[in-house]
Amino acid sequence: MAEIGTTLSQKQLDTHCDKWRDALRSVTSQDVRKELDAPSGCYSLDRLLAFVSPAAEESLEEMAQAAHALTTQRFGRTIQLYAPLYLSNFCDGTCLYCGYKASNKFERTRLTIAEALVDADILASEGFRHILLVTGHDPDFITTEYLTALTEELKTKFSSISVEIYPMSGPDYVKLFEAGIDGVTLYQETYDRKTYARYHPAGAKSDYDYRLDTPDRFGRVGMRRIGLGVLLGLGDWRLESLALAEHADYLMKRYWCSQVSFSFPRLRPALNVCVEFEHLVSDKNLVQMILALRLCFADAGIVLSTRERAGLRDNLAKICVTRMSAGSKTNPGGYSGKLDSARQFEIDDKRSPGEVAAMIKSAGIEAVWKDWDATFNEKPAHAH
Repeated sequence: MAEIGTTLSQKQLDTHCDKWRDALRSVTSQDVRKELDAPSGCYSLDRLLAFVSPAAEESLEEMAQAAHALTTQRFGRTIQLYAPLYLSNFCDGTCLYCGYKASNKFERTRLTIAEALVDADILASEGFRHILLVTGHDPDFITTEYLTALTEELKTKFSSISVEIYPMSGPDYVKLFEAGIDGVTLYQETYDRKTYARYHPAGAKSDYDYRLDTPDRFGRVGMRRIGLGVLLGLGDWRLESLALAEHADYLMKRYWCSQVSFSFPRLRPALNVCVEFEHLVSDKNLVQMILALRLCFADAGIVLSTRERAGLRDNLAKICVTRMSAGSKTNPGGYSGKLDSARQFEIDDKRSPGEVAAMIKSAGIEAVWKDWDATFNEKPAHAH
């Protein structure tokens, strides 16, 4: 077990135990006030505990003001735009919440490199210079060789290429980084071991510890971006926030040359997913989680995708979001009109990239399509 696994186990943050529920209930409004009066942007587990507690729900407006001030101080009045590019909806996973799971019967789609480039050209024509390559657990087709070859083509069109794919080995991440991929996002889905086992009953993804150790593997190669998150709705969001923060704090200290970012994917309707989820997260609690993490992590990226409705994204853009997707298609070939390929989930904000950029501008914020050149990554500075 890696160091982060040991830390979570010792603190009982990989089990949704009564210890932490009792601690959350014991937080008072005076405890929240004490943390609000302290300088923003510094992390401790006790501080985050106060901000995600039920007692803090009465202080969301003040938390939002502090989060906005801190975000403006550290990031300026900017939001970076990116687009996901889905490469395959093949998957050998058994995740009970996902439309791509292997047991679902539908016609699967894999994009050849030539087909992927057609979608990429459309995204480039819309102004995107940051692209996120996404796929199900499809290592037989989406190989290291496939990704490096595709990246070589994409580098001429995009200044930043990230991936959100299945966990890979350390040597594979070295090859991706050397090819030009500068960021990796991987959600633990849930940090609670029992909940994880329930929703991932079999297959490669059922190995909790291998997945937990993966950010270390891509952190060690010098990836500029390390993306973390949990799938909100699987477990108690307050307890997930504590474990997520401990993971982020560990990575920030160990791989200080990389930027750690938080994503907040909530469960969305998906093909043939009929599970009753016990921990669905309200808009209010989603906002509380985002504000709490911002107030503890001054330099973390805050990412909000098109899973969320337009009005909520508009409001959060004015507070502390630093990165947003726009005009997203969650099916392979979706940008070039493959309407029959299955989506991983349904998006909510269906506005075009131009409309999202206009919304950002109307809020007095600059929509950033490109914030560095690919040559920035040619001589990486390693933390170790």
